[in-house]
Amino acid sequence: MIVPMVKVYVAARSRDRQRLLEAIGELGVIHLVPADPAQALVDEQTAEQIQSLQRALQVLYGIEPQGDQPELSAVEAAREVLRIEHQTAEYGNRLATLHHEIEQLDLWGNVRLQQIEELRQAGIDVQFYTVPDHDLAAMAAECVAVVGEQSDGRAVVATASRKQNVGLPESASVLPLPPRDAPTIREEAARIDADLKAAHRRLAELAHLDPQMQAELGRLQKQAEFVVAQRGGLTSEQLFAVQGWMPAEQGRTLAGELDKTGLPAAVHWMEPAADEQPPTLIRSPAWARPVEGLLQILGTVAGYREFDVSVPFLIALPIFTAMLISDGGYGVVLLLAFTLGYRKLAPALGTQFTRLMILVSLAAVVWGGLCATFFGVTLYPPVIAVDMTEASRTFMMRLCFWMGAIHLSLAQLWPAIGLFPNLRFLNKVGWAVFIWGMLGVVQMFVLKTPMGWDTPWPYLLVTGSALAIVFCQPSWNVGKMMLMGFANFPLSMLSSFSDVISYVRLMAVGLASSVLGVSFNEMARGIDAWPLAILVLLFGHSLNLGLAMIAMFAHGVRLNMLEFCNNLGMQWTGYRYNPFSGRTTQES
Repeated sequence: MIVPMVKVYVAARSRDRQRLLEAIGELGVIHLVPADPAQALVDEQTAEQIQSLQRALQVLYGIEPQGDQPELSAVEAAREVLRIEHQTAEYGNRLATLHHEIEQLDLWGNVRLQQIEELRQAGIDVQFYTVPDHDLAAMAAECVAVVGEQSDGRAVVATASRKQNVGLPESASVLPLPPRDAPTIREEAARIDADLKAAHRRLAELAHLDPQMQAELGRLQKQAEFVVAQRGGLTSEQLFAVQGWMPAEQGRTLAGELDKTGLPAAVHWMEPAADEQPPTLIRSPAWARPVEGLLQILGTVAGYREFDVSVPFLIALPIFTAMLISDGGYGVVLLLAFTLGYRKLAPALGTQFTRLMILVSLAAVVWGGLCATFFGVTLYPPVIAVDMTEASRTFMMRLCFWMGAIHLSLAQLWPAIGLFPNLRFLNKVGWAVFIWGMLGVVQMFVLKTPMGWDTPWPYLLVTGSALAIVFCQPSWNVGKMMLMGFANFPLSMLSSFSDVISYVRLMAVGLASSVLGVSFNEMARGIDAWPLAILVLLFGHSLNLGLAMIAMFAHGVRLNMLEFCNNLGMQWTGYRYNPFSGRTTQES
């Protein structure tokens, strides 16, 4: 559920502003809102240090400490880390340029320009030309040698002469020397490579200071948050006040909690106005919290007046992903990976997201068991066949369309409950009914099922359309009401059709995954050398599993975030409830 919020004002004597902020920080329940955001800014030095520490910790992530620990402060270490990062980026770009230059010098081999210059100083003129093969005999000099061939077939000829009287055919062209030779470029690349290794060693030494940088970052963030809170308050000669949001359940007890600190303060709270947007605090059931990990990765926050979609997401996403994978063997691999590697994966991916992936893996194992498919092999007669037969494809498409109708109609009925007894709830009910009628239309076009007046589909379409149009904008002005309904209906109707048919992706991607697994098995079966066959199997099934994970986000998450949430009316316009407590916190 989305926790109800109240707007709160807390005022104290101006000389008690420090005590007031400390007391509010200890309570940790008020999401402060600055009175003037332009003034509620931290100083540039602190902001720069925080940014440097954050970026440095990102650079050092995963680097094992080695060597001696440097005698540096946390901020100095962070700045050196960023300097090294900048240098290594420049080194990498320079190496790429040098490698490109060397590729252009294949014709010249290991010739050194210095050697040619020494010959010229000794009185021997060395020149290079390109000549067609049929004119090679016309080249005249004290020394003539074919040293290479260009891509167009012309020969590269070197001449050496003390008298500079070289005889050339008209077809000969002078080949200028390159600005640099390959050995010189390789020497520079070797120096840069050595510098890169030294930079990596230095980063490993600086990694010893990771805990100190973490601690300093926390201290600076706490200091910055305190400064922003202080500068964001309302100030006069006698009074200092702050404003913000807090859970309604705690708003009634705030005055009493402040009294316990012995601080004279006044508290006033009120319900949010219709045009105000409080922060969003979601308290999902404990079993539905794994979805929070996914929403954090996506960076989406429901608006205060929107919906907590944790429960429907947790039900639908594992089912959709299991159908997209369509292989119990892949589910077993994922389950073992996320359970056995839980301690290492949870800090990297987030505890809740790791738990979500365990649930997804379990669903994949169950669906794979129903399909009897494990690593592209059918082990026993399946309960639900996922293959290229007409019967299987028809059943899977029908199943997907029905799942889509259920999913989308629930998305329409959920806000209808909140709108009741406003007549607009009938508009939502109408769209839910219309979606079931649209199911019949989709099945008629895709599966060639009948859709006459002896089926329920036309009646559902007519009933749903009437409710959706009439109650789109309920009004005593019937003409205006009908006009608004008809104006909004066409696009919404087309959207309903595309939304229902969009669920066929579950069948299409799942079938593709199954066929790809079978194809790799057949490919490996045709290879006589068993080590190579094993490599083909490992590569093929790893690739298929990777594609399945991409499909989870590209299709499974999409069906929830777009099709379901669009029908629900979600716009994801919220921002997180972040109470002031001297550090950045988030209720878990």
